[in-house]
Amino acid sequence: MKIEINKYVTLAYDLHVDEGDDKELMESATKEAPLEFIFGTNSMLQSFEDQIEGKVAGDTFDFTLTPDEAYGEYEDDKILDLPKNIFQVDGEIDEELLFEGNTIPMMDTEGNKLMGSVIEVKDDVVSMDFNHPLAGEIMHFTGSVLEVRDPTTEEIASLYAQSEEGGGCSGCSDSGCGDRGQGCS
Repeated sequence: MKIEINKYVTLAYDLHVDEGDDKELMESATKEAPLEFIFGTNSMLQSFEDQIEGKVAGDTFDFTLTPDEAYGEYEDDKILDLPKNIFQVDGEIDEELLFEGNTIPMMDTEGNKLMGSVIEVKDDVVSMDFNHPLAGEIMHFTGSVLEVRDPTTEEIASLYAQSEEGGGCSGCSDSGCGDRGQGCS
């Protein structure tokens, strides 16, 4: 069975990004903990799907995505200082949520869901970065196709449940980075 629209795909891969003359391993999906998704359902970057379309179980892949094919260039104007009081819940700041390096789900004034990474917590403001963690990166994928099949009814229902909740999250999806197996890589 070939990878095509509405097929359930399981991949093992390594994702490296350029770090000067070296490539840094950013993410790995193994046979034991693979990336699993339904092809063509907007859970992955279109450019990623374009590279694996038509492959079958046992095929390998090795390709590179540039920033313009993935998450765009890093934009300084996506770093914002927000009033610290907007992070209060019942009048208190949740210190387990608000710390440097943590990624927090947020919403803009138009109701769009965003993921923001805490850069710095100051007395009255919190500096947040709303760039995708892989913005500006050249991404190198190497891996293999483990399985291609029709999705089960439960897998289709799970996909729709995720989209109702704001979706899963993936190093390869438009919504951000996160744990594999949640419609994410």
